[in-house]
Amino acid sequence: MAVAEEEGLSYETVLYMKQRPDRTALRKLVSMLEDPVEDLVRKDSKFKKLGLDPDDYVGNAGAVVDLLDAHPALLQRPVLVRGGRAIVGRPRDRTRQFLS
Repeated sequence: MAVAEEEGLSYETVLYMKQRPDRTALRKLVSMLEDPVEDLVRKDSKFKKLGLDPDDYVGNAGAVVDLLDAHPALLQRPVLVRGGRAIVGRPRDRTRQFLS
């Protein structure tokens, strides 16, 4: 974990591939998420290579936790957490508003 400051905003960076979130942490993240739970999943080439169907994760917190526990590289990033709330920081302009 690294602590940094940018444009007057202080934040911590968690290197999620080195500090993999366990199932408890993933469930907590899902419970704080203001975005649809399926937004936590990257639908990239790895997702497609695994033959996954995006519809299987729509509104399905358990399936998202199972998937991210098995394949942490599919965690969308950045995920911002503050004051018991969490969002996916995409598009990037959401970040400043959330942290302000």
